[in-house]
Amino acid sequence: MSNFRGLRLLLLFWVLALLLTGCETREQPTPDPKEGKYVIYYMNAAGTKLVPRAYEASSESHEGLIEELMEQFLKVPKDLDAQPALTDKVTYQYSHLKDQVLYLYFDVNYTTMKPEREILCRAALTRMLTQVEGIDYINIYCGDQPLMDRQGNLVGILSGSDFIMDTSNVNAYEKTELTLYFANEAGDKLVAEKREVMHNINTSMEQLIVEQLIAGPGEEGHSPTLPPNCKILSISVTDNVCYINFDSAFLGTALAVNEYIPIYSIVDSLSERTAITRVQIMVNGSQNVMFRDVVSLNTTFERSQDYIEGAR
Repeated sequence: MSNFRGLRLLLLFWVLALLLTGCETREQPTPDPKEGKYVIYYMNAAGTKLVPRAYEASSESHEGLIEELMEQFLKVPKDLDAQPALTDKVTYQYSHLKDQVLYLYFDVNYTTMKPEREILCRAALTRMLTQVEGIDYINIYCGDQPLMDRQGNLVGILSGSDFIMDTSNVNAYEKTELTLYFANEAGDKLVAEKREVMHNINTSMEQLIVEQLIAGPGEEGHSPTLPPNCKILSISVTDNVCYINFDSAFLGTALAVNEYIPIYSIVDSLSERTAITRVQIMVNGSQNVMFRDVVSLNTTFERSQDYIEGAR
């Protein structure tokens, strides 16, 4: 994704897929706000999908209805095998409505939720509260700060249409195990890291892998190989050659790793999971670039065991 909108859409598509899975075995309850009927969304016990439950509200005032729905959102019915989408470590504080946008305020612990759960929670809140007449969008705040995504970008307002439920496509996303190569502590070798990720089936495996490399390692002793502010401008595959076009942040020198480590972090990670045999890296559309004044990008790179720690 090349900008904030692209990152946001990626997250939203991911959540869309998660929501779809929650509809595999049941029909969605039909809300009818005029009759006081709404749908509350919870999370299944495994924390992998949303579970809808019909609810009939009794509040007549606008403010009372919002608080009633939030109270139900935080408390799972006893006969439902589910859990709240919001963890018990997070406190819902208050809300206020302005110009069809409902601002929801949680304490700072909201940002401690795992990204996968937070996105599901975001989807559940949006789908539930935009059923209320006069609420077209929600905007989430943590403490007194607006919600930011993992890349440090503002999430901003969310609409119900961002998270469309469609029971006709229950296989829109899947779980994949990736083998990603990050740097060791010395920065001179690559180390493998296994990672399970949920992804939309319409997202290419190549895009997914490189995005996960940018997100950085999750294991102690592993170091990042790509700058966290690096953006993928485009990615494509032709005849088993992957063409990746980064923005200029790719050339950042802040990471204390050998100059070849970022290159082969990408190449070896891609060839581990896909049919890619060679990788062409570009920066702002140009391959006539010297990476760290040492490595010419005017070539294609093949998988190499030379930089993998312990490989023979």
